Amino acid sequence: MTAYVAIGSNIGDRYAHVEAAVNALGDLACTRVVALSSLHDTAPVGPAGQDRYLNAAVGLETSLAARRLLEGLLDIERSRGRVRADGVRWGPRTLDLDMVLYGNSMIDEPDLIVPHPRMHERMFVLAPLVEIAGPVVHPRLGVTIAQLYERARAKELP
Repeated sequence: MTAYVAIGSNIGDRYAHVEAAVNALGDLACTRVVALSSLHDTAPVGPAGQDRYLNAAVGLETSLAARRLLEGLLDIERSRGRVRADGVRWGPRTLDLDMVLYGNSMIDEPDLIVPHPRMHERMFVLAPLVEIAGPVVHPRLGVTIAQLYERARAKELP
């Protein structure tokens, strides 16, 4: 299965957090990193007063089930000091790992929605993702990541 993960960090040593995440993703059982985007320095979305984010995207080949992959992502976040129970939605974080695509799967569970429900609206996800998954078709929307990127980019232009 090919899965794509969006990575973000805006607390502490952003580069170290992203690098550690990529390495840890490659260390997950039955998983290997097959693609890595460049790094993108982006403005924060959410509460005011946050530092800028460092974002990237990773392509994985995995035989882990989506649920097990999610558990691995959450473990990696925790290993870098991420606390999800702080109650601040879209707040600052040492590390954020979001499974944005899991093959052609469409999963709707209370704590696992794939494809990520807002990925098509977020340039900080699409810009790195288009580098490694441009021709991949979004299973719900029926268009490529490259098309989603161009649509989102057009909305940002004055």
